[in-house]
Amino acid sequence: MDIQIKQQLEDELEQIRNDGMYKSERIIESPQGVEILVNQKKVLNFCSNNYLGLSNDSQVILDAKAGLDRWGYGLSSVRFICGTQEVHKNLETTITNFLGTEDTILYSSCFDANGGLFEALAQEADVIISDRLNHASIIDGVRLSKAQRLVYEHMDANDLASQLQSVKGSRRKIVVTDGVFSMDGDIAPLKEIVEVSEQFGAIVVVDDSHAAGFVGPRGRGTPEYHNVQQRVDLITGTLGKALGGASGGFTSGRKEIIEYLRQRSRPYLFSNSIPPFIAATSLAILTRLMSDDSAQQALWENTKYFRDGIEKIGLTVRPGIHPIVPIMIGDAIKSQNMAARLLELGIFVISFSFPVVPKGTARIRVQLSSGHTRAHLDHALEAFKQAAQEVGIVAK
Repeated sequence: MDIQIKQQLEDELEQIRNDGMYKSERIIESPQGVEILVNQKKVLNFCSNNYLGLSNDSQVILDAKAGLDRWGYGLSSVRFICGTQEVHKNLETTITNFLGTEDTILYSSCFDANGGLFEALAQEADVIISDRLNHASIIDGVRLSKAQRLVYEHMDANDLASQLQSVKGSRRKIVVTDGVFSMDGDIAPLKEIVEVSEQFGAIVVVDDSHAAGFVGPRGRGTPEYHNVQQRVDLITGTLGKALGGASGGFTSGRKEIIEYLRQRSRPYLFSNSIPPFIAATSLAILTRLMSDDSAQQALWENTKYFRDGIEKIGLTVRPGIHPIVPIMIGDAIKSQNMAARLLELGIFVISFSFPVVPKGTARIRVQLSSGHTRAHLDHALEAFKQAAQEVGIVAK
């Protein structure tokens, strides 16, 4: 490497550290779960997307082993060559039935699902209108398209209407939003978004990665939560959060669009099929969730208890009901110091700062799981109180 480029990179990394924005990776020395081992010390995990506690569930492990024995380790191929097994088609059908859509296509991740959607679906004559705070995978996916790109203010249906009015002559209009915004826990106002989009004949796309499996009366996600299941055109999502936590993603919705994606979506056409044992395990998980909602109910109970407890401590929490609980610190250094102190107190959480969130809005994002017990929650609340006092965020 050129010595000048090397020095530039070293200087930029040092600036990241000085700004309190350097992201270190902590090593977990145990399986994922609500109790994990870090530096040979057992700590409570409050920053995983393991919403339903399935990542290390004993039955899930048995299902994975059975899937490995039945279907093998991998397919060494893309779907249209020799990478489609019966289990992949069964999983796509089950996701379709679970979400109440028309058809489903699998991807190796939801990042790939979003990356493979807009480039295939939208051309120069089209327009994509995206919520300002959408996930990076949506932003990157939209950038791959040749369509005109617009942004509407966060969860603002009136601004969306203005944007749609300005491009009403476009051939194809696509409105895209997260169902739940991962840094804030905000649930998108899908009813208003759908109503506005329908007025202008726009396709509505929802990334429901932080909702599928537990949000809504039956866990079908934000379209069910807002009672607009049949009015949302496409749902992208992941198998890597509530639905087992391994990997894999999907796009589910109108059958004509799904069929078109099978012909034109590059991550689908040029990436290996998801491992068959993951497909088999995900199939078993969805089947289980369709008959047993005990994990979902436990998650909502834990979320309310923790949110109420954090507010009593005097910490600032973004309002909401979601198990993503952003505890707003503001200052990046204080946020990092508090997360470090919490780890010493046995609570594994991560500080988020710019560029993941806007400058001045550093936070500790807590994520609840149905696997947390009341004792876990009480321990965490006491640790948050102590750490916040020591760092100087709340008074002693």
